[in-house]
Amino acid sequence: MQPLIDNARTFGQRPEEFAKLAEGQSPQVLFITCSDSRVVPALITGAAPGQLFELRTAGNIVPPYASERPTSEAATIEYAVEVLGVQDIVVCGHSHCGAVGALVRGDDLDPVPAVRDWLAYAASRPVSDDPDDPAVAASVQHHVLAQLLRLRSYPCVEKGLAEGRLRVRGWYYEVHTGAVLEHRTDTDTFRAL
Repeated sequence: MQPLIDNARTFGQRPEEFAKLAEGQSPQVLFITCSDSRVVPALITGAAPGQLFELRTAGNIVPPYASERPTSEAATIEYAVEVLGVQDIVVCGHSHCGAVGALVRGDDLDPVPAVRDWLAYAASRPVSDDPDDPAVAASVQHHVLAQLLRLRSYPCVEKGLAEGRLRVRGWYYEVHTGAVLEHRTDTDTFRAL
């Protein structure tokens, strides 16, 4: 923890680098990804402060839209699309995902009921990856596509897509190599960016 504290102490000693950020934000991208500490959107994309609006959830899950019971995730998506006017939404899954891996392995999640209930929003069923393969690539990629499908059902996203002012993208990040793949709709495969 001490190295993090030391960096935080010196971070604020460069106010001239951050003064412009106080004028507001206008990110072009909503980046939805996992809470996993190995997935760092700004590092992956090279984004500077103000360029990405981030939504991080366990397993990069986009819950179903329910207007009668709004969620933090729905509020973040709606704000990004309707108020900030993002032009792209990226749903980025990653290799070695603990959430998808637990589903592939059929782990007993009863000791962590909040995690168990949250993972009910994952892809309907994981692709049959080898349960001993920690990367679970095929299942994570299938999961990303399921989250994209759910994201498209959000009214603000559906409207933005219909009006041509919004695009959605599915990415797969390999933790062990740093490679980023994007889903290509024409071939229904994930390929290098």
